[in-house]
Amino acid sequence: MARIVGVKFRGAGKSYYFDPGEETYKRGDKVIVETARGMELGDVSFPPCEIDDSKVRDDLKPVIRRANKDDEAVFQENLIDEKRAYNICLDKIRVHELDMNLIGVQYTFDRKKITFYFTADQRVDFRELVKDLASVFHTRIELRQIGIRDECRMLGGVGVCGREFCCSGFLPDFQTVTIKMAKEQGKTLSPTKISGSCGRLMCCLKYEQDMYDELVKLTPSNGTKVSTPDGTGVVVDANVLMGNAKVRLDGSEAVRSYSSSSLKRLSGWKNGKDAEETVDPELADLS
Repeated sequence: MARIVGVKFRGAGKSYYFDPGEETYKRGDKVIVETARGMELGDVSFPPCEIDDSKVRDDLKPVIRRANKDDEAVFQENLIDEKRAYNICLDKIRVHELDMNLIGVQYTFDRKKITFYFTADQRVDFRELVKDLASVFHTRIELRQIGIRDECRMLGGVGVCGREFCCSGFLPDFQTVTIKMAKEQGKTLSPTKISGSCGRLMCCLKYEQDMYDELVKLTPSNGTKVSTPDGTGVVVDANVLMGNAKVRLDGSEAVRSYSSSSLKRLSGWKNGKDAEETVDPELADLS
């Protein structure tokens, strides 16, 4: 078993594993760690615990120390300098007439490296830009092109649900989201209803899908032939979240609501009424 502690860095929902040594940390503590990018200040996302060795990389890096007030002051100073660096880089981009959109700037804690994040529709030759920036900041310069979903993660914001973007708050990684998920969850198949601020399908469609998959096993879908306490019928409207379904009884136009637990699927229940829905062509660009 390996003893690890979780650490999060700004603008990321993913926790990274570090070796806490013999120290005890609690959630929210600020620590100094060494990463692939350099020295960084992060927040403890979960306290030290033990996990299987197979889930930990062999080169697990240690927590260097608990951050003090001086460290936090350095971090705040870096944030201020990042804003200045952002404006300088914008001016340089205009001078070189580069077709790129600057998103953000980040110093490593030890200021040995500064990274400029940007989006662009195509490949950008920024070699001269890097030379200009290096002459100004006298440190290692990295320009990193990111996608539109990463842009939303960095900038942050509030989704249609009224909460912080999932990608900024807690999602560790981006996963593939499909139109099929939206259909199975009963969403309105309109780009404005199922796309996030990034213009792609909402991330919640993916991580909520597992729960829908479980609920669908308990609730018969539309067009299912079922047995009810009042006789047999066909499901005309299923609500998997509420765990109930509306059934049109055989030989009657009456539609009654039943809990899923009181319904029983009958053999040969597929009756051809679950044809594919028409999907707006615009949705093809969302996934």
